[in-house]
This record gives sequence, C-alpha cells and structure tokens, in this order.
Amino acid sequence: MIDITPQDHTLIKSHIILPRVLSAFERDIALINATLKTPGPYVDVITEAQRKLTADLYEVRKQFRTRGIKVYEELTDNDGVTARYKCRGYQAEKRIRWAFMAAEAGVLMRKYLGVSTDKYEGERPLVTVPPK
Repeated sequence: MIDITPQDHTLIKSHIILPRVLSAFERDIALINATLKTPGPYVDVITEAQRKLTADLYEVRKQFRTRGIKVYEELTDNDGVTARYKCRGYQAEKRIRWAFMAAEAGVLMRKYLGVSTDKYEGERPLVTVPPK
C-alpha cells in the first residue's frame, strides 16, 4: 500500500479551503450589490474569480476520485475545521485552524481576482491543484 502523499494532503487542504473562499465571494457579491451604486464591474470581477475557483474545485474532486480519496466528515468548531478522510485504505484527519484559513483565503482570493500574490510567495505553500 502507498502512503498518503504530500499531493494528497494538498488536495485535502484545497477541499477544505476552496468552498469557503467560494462562500466568501458569494457573501461579498451580496454586500456589494446592497451597498454600492454601481456594483456591476465589481460583481463581474468576482463572478469571473468564482468561475476559475469552481473549475479548480472540480479538478480537486476529479483528483479525489483518481487517487482514491474520500472526505467523509468535516467538523467545525471555534478553533477550526477537521476533515476526516480515507485515502487508499488509510484513515486520517486534517485540521486547519481559522487563523491559517483566513490568511490562506486572503491570498487565494487575491489570486483568483487576478491581484499579484508575489509578496506572499515563499511564506507558506498556497492551496493549489496538484498536477495530474
């Protein structure tokens, strides 16, 4: 049997964080529509970011099937999120704290919105979709 690889961990991390970034974009669109007089251009940019993020999330789920990964439970508490999963016969869990998730989500939002993330490079690994 093959151990859980770093790419598997990255996919699981993506599976936890990307849907929350998508929800944040949804929340922001509602806020922008409610408060700005000309929300159209801003909403268009966020909608395009959502499209890109959704495509990446689709790839993550596709990679889950290919690699034999299944997240069967996510537990949320005041400190963060714990995902329990199976990966090629192994059972494990991954915990992400809210502070880390907020920082990571901010960088990912910038990435999907097309804003440079150069100043964040090297500080920590970003959530990405590993190559096939």
